[in-house]
Amino acid sequence: MSSRAWVLGHPIDHSLSPSLHSAAYAVLDADIVYDRRDTLPEDLPALFELIERDGDCAGLSVTMPLKTAVIDFCTDISDVARVTGAVNTVYWRDGLPYGHNTDVYGITAALTHAGLKIQEGDRAAIVGGGATAISALTALSQLGYRRVDIFARSVHKLDPLLQVADQLGVQAYPRDLNEFPVGAFAYPCIISTLPAHAADEWAPQIQALHPAAILLDVAYNPWPSVLAERIQALGGTVVSGKEMLLYQGVEQVRLFTGIQSRPGDSAPLPNERQVINAMCAALDLPAR
Repeated sequence: MSSRAWVLGHPIDHSLSPSLHSAAYAVLDADIVYDRRDTLPEDLPALFELIERDGDCAGLSVTMPLKTAVIDFCTDISDVARVTGAVNTVYWRDGLPYGHNTDVYGITAALTHAGLKIQEGDRAAIVGGGATAISALTALSQLGYRRVDIFARSVHKLDPLLQVADQLGVQAYPRDLNEFPVGAFAYPCIISTLPAHAADEWAPQIQALHPAAILLDVAYNPWPSVLAERIQALGGTVVSGKEMLLYQGVEQVRLFTGIQSRPGDSAPLPNERQVINAMCAALDLPAR
């Protein structure tokens, strides 16, 4: 009997996760059927009751507006999920659901694949102050950054981010979003967590970059964004949010198949490069 897995959220019709996961399971010959399920927070109790009764769920990919609400249904959550306050992955072990945040791994792996090199004293920038910015901050901490500037329209709403920075031992500096075009030259690593088109107004004002600048733009539709085009025109390297989606999906596949028993385990997928390249093809990304 096939195991089931879903991506949950609302709206969910646009999700690329079914194509991404199905490509991986085809290569692995894993008997997992993965689909979308439009879900609101109030739908979660009935869903988890259904899963407990049927007992055939391999895992859940969780997107907005459920990343916080789903925590209440997990037996335990990973350290990364606890720091970020968000769960985007639920997997089952011994019949019990556990929560994790694979977005952090998705960010670190995407930047590493793009060739990010960190020098002592380097400063990074996060553009945007929402929930994804917390995952970005956690990823930057894992990569070795200890100083991060955070650019946001509402600087006074950054307290949750600053509290996470304290936990991680990162010095975080709130900055007004309008200052970013002036300071872009200072950052070898920039992560934009803004929604599509949110940077269109001021991105053309950027005049200079750090010589090794890499931009990860979490938004990938449309692509390239105005911000990505500007960074690329100035000689920077740009990374689509699809790269983050790819690698967070890879870690979900490891957990859903049981190949990785717990987050952080080093067990690779069988034929991992072939699996990743199949997932790349599903996202229209270059092969690794």
